Amino acid sequence: MADIAVLTRLIEPQAQALGLSLVRVAMYGGKSDPTLQVMAERPDTRQLDLSDCEALSRRISEVLDAEDPIEEAYRLEVSSPGIDRPLTRLADFADWKGFEARLRLAEPIEGRKQFDAMLAGIEGDIVHVDGGKGGMFAIPFAAIASAKLKLTDALIKATAPLSTEGADKIIEIAPEEAANDTIDTAPDDDADRISEEG
Repeated sequence: MADIAVLTRLIEPQAQALGLSLVRVAMYGGKSDPTLQVMAERPDTRQLDLSDCEALSRRISEVLDAEDPIEEAYRLEVSSPGIDRPLTRLADFADWKGFEARLRLAEPIEGRKQFDAMLAGIEGDIVHVDGGKGGMFAIPFAAIASAKLKLTDALIKATAPLSTEGADKIIEIAPEEAANDTIDTAPDDDADRISEEG
């Protein structure tokens, strides 16, 4: 399997050259369907459009073809982090303070390996979370195996697109109608994503 640290060192300058911030580099799919997943975003909007995905995909393909750090054939997937984004950097836990997240730990803290809690900011390399009635917890960033935002109404409202350009159709619903209707707010995982064989 490819070395993620090596891949990150090769890919991050390509994202930065386009004014993008690298969110995550991961390999998944095992030997049957190896896929290199690259998530990036524009720091000012926290979004990535299709042209950003295409440009970053081209740059990554060129550098990986030249350096050849992945021995087997693989698929390259470049995408935005999505609404219920992974939290991979210490700064993410400060940036998303006030939103709910699910944290999985490498080792238990106070007998727990998973926390569904409100992010309460950071202090040094300590992530503070508010577990509601469970109380406040101080978790070392190094102890967090994975974390992602939870899809909530507050998160959907906070991450609404800044622009509707390119939208097929916009439907506005009056508040009184919205109270009686069910609206599917699940994110489209294929939006703003481009894949290609490597």
